[in-house]
Amino acid sequence: MPGLDEYELEEIKREIVESRSLTIKTNNLVNALAADLKSIAKRQQASERQFVFRSATAYVVTIAVVFVSLKIAWDARVAAIRAETKDQRDRLAQMEAESTIVQEREEARTRASRKAAQYFELVRQNKRADVVKGYEEVTKLELTPTERAVFDAAVERAKNELSIIAYQNGLDHARNGRWNEAQTQLRESLSYKSDAAHSPQATLVLAQSLVALGRQREAIRLLQPLSEASADREVMDDAALLLAETQASIQAWNDAKNTLRSFLRRFPDGPLALDAKRRLAEIQLLH
Repeated sequence: MPGLDEYELEEIKREIVESRSLTIKTNNLVNALAADLKSIAKRQQASERQFVFRSATAYVVTIAVVFVSLKIAWDARVAAIRAETKDQRDRLAQMEAESTIVQEREEARTRASRKAAQYFELVRQNKRADVVKGYEEVTKLELTPTERAVFDAAVERAKNELSIIAYQNGLDHARNGRWNEAQTQLRESLSYKSDAAHSPQATLVLAQSLVALGRQREAIRLLQPLSEASADREVMDDAALLLAETQASIQAWNDAKNTLRSFLRRFPDGPLALDAKRRLAEIQLLH
């Protein structure tokens, strides 16, 4: 160039070279910075994606934990409600059972009162046979002590009266020779009351009726205990002699002799002792 010396040219060249070198370095730095920025941006995007994934996972886990907790709490509440409902049902069932029992007791007591009143009406009307017949059923009822005592006394009275009536009818039949009717009535008398004051005499007349009917063995079964023990001495004497005669009638001679000997040992001075000695002598003479 005109007007410039060689030194200046060199300086200008050197500056141009340095300027170019600086431009290249600057470009390199810019490129490196751009690459770094891209790398940072990629790492940031990856970090953001991881953060989003972790946040979503944490959200899902949180939601799951919340649902599980709600499920557990709900199940516990349902179980508590079911337990409470079961307790209430059990209490209700127990109350219903108790109410049923009370109702049944009341109904039973009502029925018992009604039947007791009906039975008492039979007692009041003096229907002896019905009183005796209905006694077993009425004793199964829930009676008060007073009712039971009244009914017990009533049935004993009815049995005693029926026994006496049947005994008197039996005696009437026996006196008129109606032996079958007599034994029927006397058995009825003893079935009502076997330990009454008239029972020994009823048993003796029953045995006499059976003998008359030709049923000696049945008569012997009645006479044997009667001849050994009786509250009525006269009945025991008569029973012993009738027993001996009955045994002789079926040709049980040894039994007849033993009966008469036993009678004489027990009652040697009795009013029938002479009759017993005479009959024993007759049997011994012939048999």
